[in-house]
Amino acid sequence: MTDEAIPVLLSHLLRQCAVGTIVRGKEFLMTVKDTSKWYRNDGPPPRSEIRYVDQVRASLGIDQRLCMPPVATLNDDGSIRGTWIPAVRFPKWMCCPECGLLYEMPWKGNHNGGKLRCEGGKSPQHTCNTELEQVQWVVVHEDGYMADVPWYSIAHSRKKNKSASEFTEPKQSTPCYKTSGNRPFLRIKEKGFRRSVLCTACHSQREFPQRTLYPLKKGQQPWIRQEPPSRGDDKSELAWIIKINDVRLHHSCICRALVIPPESRIRSGTVVDRMYSNSDTQKKIEKARKGLQKRSTLKRIARDWRCSVDEISEALDEIKRGYPLYGKKFGRGNIHEGEYNALLKPIPDLREDEDFVTEQNTEEWKSLANQQTGHVRKIIHLVDQLIEVRRLKEIAVFKGFSRLGSDNIVPPDISGSSSWLPALSLRGEGVFFTLNESYLSEWQIQKSLVSRCDTLSRRGLHHVSRGIDHDVEVSPRFVLLHTLAHALIRQLESQAGYPAASLRERIYCSSSELRMAGVLIYVAVPDALGSLGGIVELARPRPFLRIMSAAINAVGWCSLDPVCGKHTGQGPGLLNLAACHACTLIPETSCAYSNTFLDRTFVKGDADNNIRSVLDFESREL
Repeated sequence: MTDEAIPVLLSHLLRQCAVGTIVRGKEFLMTVKDTSKWYRNDGPPPRSEIRYVDQVRASLGIDQRLCMPPVATLNDDGSIRGTWIPAVRFPKWMCCPECGLLYEMPWKGNHNGGKLRCEGGKSPQHTCNTELEQVQWVVVHEDGYMADVPWYSIAHSRKKNKSASEFTEPKQSTPCYKTSGNRPFLRIKEKGFRRSVLCTACHSQREFPQRTLYPLKKGQQPWIRQEPPSRGDDKSELAWIIKINDVRLHHSCICRALVIPPESRIRSGTVVDRMYSNSDTQKKIEKARKGLQKRSTLKRIARDWRCSVDEISEALDEIKRGYPLYGKKFGRGNIHEGEYNALLKPIPDLREDEDFVTEQNTEEWKSLANQQTGHVRKIIHLVDQLIEVRRLKEIAVFKGFSRLGSDNIVPPDISGSSSWLPALSLRGEGVFFTLNESYLSEWQIQKSLVSRCDTLSRRGLHHVSRGIDHDVEVSPRFVLLHTLAHALIRQLESQAGYPAASLRERIYCSSSELRMAGVLIYVAVPDALGSLGGIVELARPRPFLRIMSAAINAVGWCSLDPVCGKHTGQGPGLLNLAACHACTLIPETSCAYSNTFLDRTFVKGDADNNIRSVLDFESREL
């Protein structure tokens, strides 16, 4: 099979070119090779490592380095400039859409690069001459393996059970491929909703199964060459045959975290930054042990960097003292707590060029209560703190992928021995707000509300056992925050002109010692300057009040009510209640929890079920 390059937009790199996924190239479907094939000797190119992310790595439980994936561009003459992500054509079988004849790698020997057409037909007197298409089915396994469908084995198999939807077991090999010569002899036949595979050489025909026994090897992927099984070691495993557009084919495991102080306060381009980021320069200085040799090395570096020798010495001293964290330790699992505290805590001596810049709007927000009454006044008291996030930096890490909803995460390099993971450094802005704890403490203990939340929690536990773990404690306040975040994103799309797919949510929720009840709505792009300030403008008190008020009003009614409002379960695993595409759901790329654990009732209340809205609980401040 021919290797091809995939130059793609950086903003969609991790999702479009995730290892093991199937993407559409210029002419063929392809699957992306693992990261061990991206660079030589398992090493990223110079200067691709993302620095100052020790907090992110610690909180996400990552020991490997984080490195930017390669990004290539196409020249005017069609040539590729830069390093690219390699891919291989897959599936390797093509089919005639008219007569169903199957061809294995028909592009081999096609040196002219013309269209591949069917050379056979439904009868010897009829030639299709129809353009071939790649088949739409592949074999996948819960352990992450993927391969081509064994068309020959299916055509010559015998039924294991009465139902053809079970699996098939290959018989002894037959000499059909010898009698047919080099011409294709397998054909897919369709009649209504029934599909079968026919061998035109021996006229053996079997119905198309949902599962098949397949001799899968550990780590098997289309781009990894597998040695034929030795005698006595040809054990087969039960695998699924699914379409390439099936959502179960590939699920990317992408983790995200914000860069917060002290690492966000690093000033790029300073002498200590350049020294910290240049390990080769540090090694040169360490090797120059003698006084005269060391002074000569320092002078040469100072001349190249256009700084003084004293600045070089001070930078080295800073690194010895533990720059940039100075001995501060970070544990795994406290990522949301650290971000929550950083968002709430004013940063002293803040500079606009830092990677994490916030501005408090809480006092101005609360002052609006004196000018409002009724419903709007309650919204102002419900939102406890309002903060502009003028600049933020997000790190998105591709940790691997899974198939068929399995818990088994396949590492980006398949073997799990790589010293680095592909990641993106994204910049943007957002709006952060918290809810009044006195409102929540009284609202969340309603018996009918707790019972409704327990239903979602139990279903969530069952869904986790099927391989979809959202890593969240489902509580009334979480469902409220999550639903409210979706309502705001939809309102920003309709009122502010922001595409919902460009926005993301981060939910900060906890009822433990550090009580958290906050939502961050933000936009993050790979551009060095981030976005253009639109979200920050909407994070100011008066514009935010209009959007929040409209969002809360919007969740009170759905065009599919009363069906949506009275629904007892919808969406994946029935993990949504009163929430559907017409009122609450947003693009999958914007939601951190796969559009689950949503219920408008937690925002608007439900008098029929004795559930009061969160706005009906008076704050102690009133």
